[in-house]
Amino acid sequence: MAREQSRDHIPGRLLKQATERPSHIAYQAKVNGRWQPTTWRGFADQVRSAARALMTLGFARGAKVAILGFNRPEWVILDHAAMMAGGAAAGIYTTCSAEEVQYIVHHSEALVVLVEDEAQLAKIKAKRAEMPLCKHIVLMKGATATGPDIMSWEEFLGKAEGTTDSALDQRIDAIEQADLATLIYTSGTTGPPKGVMLSHRNLAWTSRTLVDIGEGTENDVSLSYLPLSHIAEQMATILMPATTGSTVYFAESIEKVPDNLKESRPTVFFGVPRIWEKFHAVLGGKLSEVKGGKKRLIDWARKVNTEVNNKRDRDLKVPRLLDLQYKLAHKLVMSKLKVALGFDRARSLISGAAPIAPDVLEFFASLDLPIREIYGQSEDCGPTSFNLPGKTKIGSVGPALPGLECKIADDGEILIKGPNVFLGYYKEPEATAECLKDGWLCSGDLGQFDRDGFLTITGRKKEIIITAGGKNIAPKNIEAAIKQSPLVGEAVVIGDRRKFLTALVTLGDAAAKVDDKTQIRAQIQAQIDQVNASLARVEQVKKFAILPKPFGIDTGELTPTMKIKRKVVAQMYASEIEAMYVDSVE
Repeated sequence: MAREQSRDHIPGRLLKQATERPSHIAYQAKVNGRWQPTTWRGFADQVRSAARALMTLGFARGAKVAILGFNRPEWVILDHAAMMAGGAAAGIYTTCSAEEVQYIVHHSEALVVLVEDEAQLAKIKAKRAEMPLCKHIVLMKGATATGPDIMSWEEFLGKAEGTTDSALDQRIDAIEQADLATLIYTSGTTGPPKGVMLSHRNLAWTSRTLVDIGEGTENDVSLSYLPLSHIAEQMATILMPATTGSTVYFAESIEKVPDNLKESRPTVFFGVPRIWEKFHAVLGGKLSEVKGGKKRLIDWARKVNTEVNNKRDRDLKVPRLLDLQYKLAHKLVMSKLKVALGFDRARSLISGAAPIAPDVLEFFASLDLPIREIYGQSEDCGPTSFNLPGKTKIGSVGPALPGLECKIADDGEILIKGPNVFLGYYKEPEATAECLKDGWLCSGDLGQFDRDGFLTITGRKKEIIITAGGKNIAPKNIEAAIKQSPLVGEAVVIGDRRKFLTALVTLGDAAAKVDDKTQIRAQIQAQIDQVNASLARVEQVKKFAILPKPFGIDTGELTPTMKIKRKVVAQMYASEIEAMYVDSVE
């Protein structure tokens, strides 16, 4: 085991966990249908072996690896190993095409690419001639393939024998806070992805700050299931555990998440809004089927939970009688529900990466599962602001993270300055200069602070619709309001250079239970009418079209992080859009 590192960075923290808590479980992964634990000492040994193997293969300080696969121990081991050996990893979404994979592998100058299975390997093989800088392909456990530059995971780790522990220790000692630690390739709503360069200082400061505000302890358990190529999952699976010594369970697959939740019983769980919306649809449907005395009991319990969580959000004392009712509601109703979901140990439920409807948050608060909304971007390591226990306002994204400067520019754009702000975009000096101005990160988001310091997102700067009449309209809040109908899956407001606004709508899960299609349209129209009632005339949606199928990542309308690609949607559904403006007298 290496000597304890004096510098505060993620590799040093990992080694410190192995020294101070060697027998504590670092991660659990299913092997032959059973969860198999690995201790922090065992995990650190695996990372050191992988780092030495990289060095044997010619991995120099500042070199890169690329990783293409679902959440697995090998993913995290190689990411840590790249940092430990003085370089960085670039994660690739498993949904990327062969062309997109080639772009990231080549653009990042990855020496080694780690792939999950034969299906992902096929993407590499299809474009192998266009990746001249990549010299080695490593397979995760269980995958089999042959080739002059392909090796199994076991063969890769065997290369560690070619580099000594002392040589690796020298690399670790040479790590500087300003060195590149990871590359986060944006999923790209427009154009090719950009490589967000995050330093060791960025990662160490952000993860430590989250711990300081109570978002991480050594006793935490998390479930790793969202793409590890995204900064949010890296924070949850790689950075926070190394900082606190907590335990990570690796989900078997997205489809197995509900089962894995019940098995792992996480204390901390992060979900993008679409995950929470799916839970909401399923739970809401089941609760609507309850009748009689049981329904009255559940309604009472939900009312009590709502009152308690409203007070807790504002850090107000819960009256004694209400507290007794709350404990009774937990015993009679909520404890069983939480066990059924796998949230019986949950202390922190988080939503981020996109806006979430307030009614979804209110629904979960009524089940005593309060979800805290977080806001940020890859360019500042994930968090800019965060709703916390005792400091929460539903509808806002919370106050700015301690240690950050956050202000609103004259045009409404959110600007951030602090130790979590990135180094720039890899090989993109012009894009970097556009995003970083006088040390301020220009977020591209529009927002406002209230008098208590809570930030509300009002729109996206580059998504502003400019109507034919010259009015500037932010579509995000209009879309979020339309989506509050359980019948609506996604909503995209259209109107750039048009006389009035329209909307494209996909159907949500609840629509499948409605037989009368005219009723579906009537109910969505009623929702839009309700939304329009609170808007200025120029902001009102005059017409809408229901699309025949939901948006998807594989069909191109969504990024891997479930953000809508507006230009793609506009191109794919151009005929539906034009039909809403035909013979218009507006």
